[in-house]
Parts: sequence; structure tokens; C-alpha cells
Amino acid sequence: MKILAIDTSNHPLAIALVEDGKLLATTTYNMVKNHSIYVMPTIDQLMKQVHWEPSDLDRVVVAQGPGSYTGVRIAVTTAKVLADTLNCELVGVSSLAVLAANVPPTSQATIVPFFDARRGNVYAGGYHWQDGRLVQRFADTHVAMTDLVEQLKDQQQPFLMVGELTKKINQHFDGQFPANIQLLPANYALPSAYQLAMLGAVEKAVTDIDGFVPHYLLLTEAEVEWKKQHPNAPHRNYVQEV
Repeated sequence: MKILAIDTSNHPLAIALVEDGKLLATTTYNMVKNHSIYVMPTIDQLMKQVHWEPSDLDRVVVAQGPGSYTGVRIAVTTAKVLADTLNCELVGVSSLAVLAANVPPTSQATIVPFFDARRGNVYAGGYHWQDGRLVQRFADTHVAMTDLVEQLKDQQQPFLMVGELTKKINQHFDGQFPANIQLLPANYALPSAYQLAMLGAVEKAVTDIDGFVPHYLLLTEAEVEWKKQHPNAPHRNYVQEV
């Protein structure tokens, strides 16, 4: 199976080409701000390096969120267009699961990946390895960093946290972790498009490409404001409509 994996859900941009579990080519940028400028040229460059034609692709795997609204939207839109145009399979994977997969499967602890979600909040989830496969232990969520640490502390079991303690998080969090929580080094917080491809290789492809939407976990600011002005309006999936 030939897989294209795309992750632009946060600051890093990561893209990989994988065939039958073997990494053929990958590129990661951790300094670009506008992913929309780099994502397609990077895909094109990697495809040329491995001598693939677009029609060779069997599956596109994308980091579906949570993360940056704009970043997630860029990756999901790109993946949907490619899958639909090339008539290949589309699979979405949690952006948090991609970070969790950086921890070796030999670990017995629960892995808690997190991203900065502003104002002292984070997107976080709980994962663990089971029979060589990454399994979700608790759902991806939006939570204050201080509350997350307290919740983990009360469970009295080991946790490995994977993520970057940004300045914005530290403005609301003292950086102190209890004995049962270990924050892994910064290199674990860089998403691997190869790991994304491997996670997506064992998932079922979506049956409705048009209905495939990002997992933001939160409404966009525009949606929040619209709901304030129209409190009695029925719920609609504006992301899908757009």
C-alpha cells in the first residue's frame, strides 16, 4: 500500500511517503507559519524523489485535529481534494495520537499528548500500547493544564506527557508535575508523518469523503459569535457546508 501522510495541525509541518510500512521519504518543517504555501510543493517534491505518480497513491492519511484551526483545515482540505480527485482512500487520525505514537510500544504507562490551546488550556488525550497497537484510553478533550495535571495526579498511576510547555501554558501553569507524571523531552513533541502513516494504515477508510471534517473540539470564534447573535437557531455543521 502506498500512503501519503500529511500533518499541518500545529506549528510543525510533516509529510511522508510510506510503502507497505517502509518509509521512503519524509520532510518536517518546524519554522514555517503559512502551511498552505508549503504543503503542496513539499508533496510534489517528495513524490518526484521516489518516482511516484499521483495515480500511484492508495491512501491519504491526515492528522484530523485537534490543533490550530487554520492548520487542521489546510491538511484536511488538501487530503480530501487529493483523495477525491485521485479516487484513493482517505483516513483521518487524531493529531494527539500522532504525538503519542512517538513513545515506544515497550512503555506500559499511559501516554498523554497535549497541544497548547491558549489561555492556559490544552488539547489532550490518553493513549496506551496494547498488543503493538496504540489504543485510546480517554477521549481527546479541551481542558485547563492545571486541571489536567490534577486529574492525572488523583489516578495514582504512571503517566508520560508528550508536548511542548509553551510560554502561554506556563503563564497559567507552574510547571510542577507530581511524582506519577513524567514530561518527556522536547523531541517527543515533534509529530512524525511516518507514525501518522502507520496509524492510518490499520484504520478503515472513510466512506463519505465530502462529509469528512476536522476535529476541532471547540467552535471557531466566528461560530461562537454567530451563536450568541442567534441563540435559538438550530445546530448546523458549518464546517462541512463550507
